[in-house]
Amino acid sequence: MDVPPRMGTARNRAFLGAGLVIVSCLSVQASAALASTLFDRLGAPAVAGLRQLCAAFVLMVLVRPRVRGRTRREWAGLVVYGAAMAVMNVAFYCAVGLLPLGVAATLLFLGPFVVAVASARGWREALLPAAGLAGVVLVAKPVGTVEGAGIASGLLSAVALACYTVFAQHVGRASPGLEGLTLSVCISAMLLLPFSLPAAPGVNASGWGLVAVSGVVGVALAFTLDFQAVKMAGAKVVATLFSLDPVMGALVGAFALAEGLSAPVLVGMGLIVSAGAVATWRAQILQVPQAPTVTHRQGTY
Repeated sequence: MDVPPRMGTARNRAFLGAGLVIVSCLSVQASAALASTLFDRLGAPAVAGLRQLCAAFVLMVLVRPRVRGRTRREWAGLVVYGAAMAVMNVAFYCAVGLLPLGVAATLLFLGPFVVAVASARGWREALLPAAGLAGVVLVAKPVGTVEGAGIASGLLSAVALACYTVFAQHVGRASPGLEGLTLSVCISAMLLLPFSLPAAPGVNASGWGLVAVSGVVGVALAFTLDFQAVKMAGAKVVATLFSLDPVMGALVGAFALAEGLSAPVLVGMGLIVSAGAVATWRAQILQVPQAPTVTHRQGTY
């Protein structure tokens, strides 16, 4: 059977978006390893804020977004997107400090899981994020003592990641190129100034190097890839693909730290990869550009 041209193009965009999410997950894992070395000295919220500042500076220099002439609705979307970034980073790092990493990672994925299920068109599509969630549980191995504050932080990070996924699509429609992303990262950095500014004087030269690399790789690059992936594949597909993050963590641990991959972990990785692959393959109706009926300045997918 011949594939309609629009469907074929949409599917190609979905696969390209999936590739961007994979690189984003690798960027997040690599930057997290760098940033974690500063947690004990500066604290997770301060490190998150300093990373956002570095990323905002880099993006502002490269993108130079338009600030004037935006509607209140545009600014509302930018603020929510930026706030989601700030809350997601701080809440997840706090959850990791209070919970076993597997529990924190599983709670975090509940956010995109809800987004993917809510946007599913039938029970078959809902099975894909469910398989991804089951895979996350197997890979992350959520065992150990849990604390109420840690669970609350983990659930807050999940809500923030869900908003981050949805508003990446909203902001992408309202702003051309990377302008919306850049402004949202700046808003996120400003919201975290109460944490980053007091810590800045205590950062030495090597610490600033780690913060800069972590900010560029784990925020500027990773968020840009996520942003473009949502524009190409849609929030539903990307929400399912976010389950690849713990897979990347397991692979990094296996190859860089010689950590073994148990049978449950391998099964979980298989579930996640399969769910992501099927979700990408089934992507047919995506956010593709349509001919505008009136002249406007808003970007489209």
